[in-house]
Amino acid sequence: MPTKRIVSGASALAMTALAMTALAGPALAEYPEKPVNFIVPWPPGDLEDVLTRMIAEDFQAEYGVAAAVVNKPGGGGGPFPGAIEVANAPADGYTIGSFVIGVPVVGHQIDIAPLTPAKFDPLGIFLTYPFVIATSGDAPYSSMEELAAYAKENEVALGHFGDVLTPTQVTKAFAVNAGFEWGSDAAFDALDCNTLASGDADVINTTLQLILPCLDDVKVLVAITDERIPLVPDAPTIGELDESLNIALWNGLFVTKDTPQDVRDKIIAVAEKTVKSERAQNVAKETGALVYWQGADESAQRIETDIETVARIGELLQ
Repeated sequence: MPTKRIVSGASALAMTALAMTALAGPALAEYPEKPVNFIVPWPPGDLEDVLTRMIAEDFQAEYGVAAAVVNKPGGGGGPFPGAIEVANAPADGYTIGSFVIGVPVVGHQIDIAPLTPAKFDPLGIFLTYPFVIATSGDAPYSSMEELAAYAKENEVALGHFGDVLTPTQVTKAFAVNAGFEWGSDAAFDALDCNTLASGDADVINTTLQLILPCLDDVKVLVAITDERIPLVPDAPTIGELDESLNIALWNGLFVTKDTPQDVRDKIIAVAEKTVKSERAQNVAKETGALVYWQGADESAQRIETDIETVARIGELLQ
């Protein structure tokens, strides 16, 4: 007679569990399990690069996987080639974008197919560049109101970093709203103390860090930021002078829209801690940059508001 095999209740449960595991497939590994890249679509060395490298270093220390900043400058294409790389990557949190305002605000509106429709969600915004409008200490105007009055009767040459840059657009839109025209304007590779001292431009749209060496010899007329810059607290923000132009050049971390929330949360936890750290805040003290953490929901709302402001500026400058 054949021998009957008796299976105990405990053994039956174990076999059932094994069968269910086999049907479910292998367990998903916990994020992160492999190297993570932070894509900075600019050359190394600027503020967004410095701070993103701090975030990457802390990410590596926290989770024990390699984390690197990969610079993907686009030349005449601006930040968009780097943004396209992030858009084309899997939505798994292993390719993170460190983007300026232009990527999420206009990237999907200017016929760049890989970015259309909008591909990114913000994890958080962490940097406002310290853009200012400045002039020499002996200029016959000490405020934007006085500059506007002077420019209605005199030629004033403006220096900037390029027409497409948000602070340049704001500067030109302010002139339209204030009822004057710049006598001339030109893009410069460098806008610093020498630009004003040489007379190459009467007024420059630049970052505060570039004129810190001669700060006592220049006048900062306005900050193109959303909060006053602590190093020049008497300079009003552009929004204080013209609420319709309340916008700044900022940088934040972004992932593609299908990235899981638990992955987002792990990136955010490190990034928020990093930008609030002493070494990140020292960057703010040394350069005039605003370094902070604005969460995902507030960042998304800020982007929507900035889209409206950019559209309004575009209409003014047509």
